[in-house]
This record gives sequence, structure tokens and C-alpha cells, in this order.
Amino acid sequence: MDPASLIGLAIGFGAIIMAILLEGASPMSVFLPAPMVLVFLATFGVAMAGGTLRDTIYALKQLPAAFTRKPSNAAASVDTIVSLAEQARREGLLALEDAAKDIENDFLRDGLRSAIDGTDPEDLRDILEDKIAAKRAEDKVGYKFYDDMGGYAPTIGIVGTVVSLVHVLENLADPSELGHMIAAAFLATFWGIFTANVMWLPIGSRLKRISNLECDEMEIILEGLLAVQAGSNPRLVGERLRSLIPSTSAPPAPKVAKEAA
Repeated sequence: MDPASLIGLAIGFGAIIMAILLEGASPMSVFLPAPMVLVFLATFGVAMAGGTLRDTIYALKQLPAAFTRKPSNAAASVDTIVSLAEQARREGLLALEDAAKDIENDFLRDGLRSAIDGTDPEDLRDILEDKIAAKRAEDKVGYKFYDDMGGYAPTIGIVGTVVSLVHVLENLADPSELGHMIAAAFLATFWGIFTANVMWLPIGSRLKRISNLECDEMEIILEGLLAVQAGSNPRLVGERLRSLIPSTSAPPAPKVAKEAA
């Protein structure tokens, strides 16, 4: 699990609560049910209206992944492919059939089995590229839903503020309540902007980033499988595949223990 999302959201929430406290107000003053219900439910509703029911269900299933899914490790996949290339070079491609059973990565395992079955390299490339494209399209449904919520939320907040200000104008005869009512009216705008920029847009960005990392790994695996199928030199395969991994996607290098003096 990568803690970036949890840490980032905690910092965002903490900064806003700290700002409220520094202003001498109570954090509970912004937790009014009416504007919160309006912003959360209306934002969800209009985002749902922009797609299909399946889109909404899929997006909700992807929400936990924004916090719990571990980013892909392309370097580990490259090591696996190099090991397969070495075995194929020694024993032949058919010898990898048993090794395929122990591979946890579904994309790598299925691609390797297709290569072992004698699938033409061009056909294998087309099949794997189609799988990658399908995954990109599927993942886009998830992160686009939260991007849409981030776009709708501020406008929904303004709508809530306008509705509340209309109620304020209806009660101008009672000046003692105007301050409280005006403050409450602007909370809808606060929640709209807050949820968009501290919740929905970061969640959408996180899901998109995870998807890009996984698809990038799949593209590296694709090139590796074709190299294994072609019987390429394992060392050259490893060098080429590692050169395709961006530094931001590579895991930190393991620390080497210092020898005792």
C-alpha cells in the first residue's frame, strides 16, 4: 500500500481545520447538515446522470483502490521476464509451461501461455495491445467519475448558496438572525469547493496515476514476452526493458548494510 493519498488528504483536512482554529472559530461551525447533504448528494447525482449505472457501480468499487491499491512494480516484472528468457534460452520455449503456473501477474501469465502455444508474434502483439487498450478504457470510467464530481461540486455549492440567500432575503425583518443565516448560506460554497479540491479531484488523479503505472508495466511486459518468444539474449532483454522504466515508477533501491569495521 502506498500511503501518499492518506497522507495528502490528512494534510489537506488538517490545514483547513487549523485555519478555522486560527480564525478563532470552531471546526464544528462548518458542519451544517443542509449544505453538506445538498453538495454531497447533488454532486453524486449529477455525476451519475452523466454515465450509466454500470459506470457508477464500477467507480464506487474503485474508490477503495485509491487508498489501498499498491502501485505496480515494473522492475519485478522485468526480473521475472529475464529469468524466463534465460530458461527459454537453455531449455526452449516449451519448457516455460510449468513456470507460467507460478506467475501471479495475470497479463504476464496469459501472454506467456499464448507465446508457448505458438501464437504468431504479430498476432500476440495485437492481442496484448488490445488488452492494454481495454484496461485503459475501463480504468477511465473510474477516475473520470471522480473528476466529474470535482467539476460539478463547486457549481452545486454555488446553487446551494443562492438557495440559502433567497431564504435570507425572505427574513430581512429579523436582523438578529441575518448574520447567522448569511454565514450558513456560504457554507454550501465552502463544501462545494472543499470536496472538489480536497477529495474528488485528488481521488480521480490517484486512480488515473495507478492506471497509467499498471498500463505502462503491461506495455513493458508485452515487449519482454515478444523478446522471450524470439529467443533474444536475456542480458539485452533486461537492459532494454529496464531502460523503459521511468525513474518515478521504479521502487527505491534496497539499502546495503555497512560492514562492521
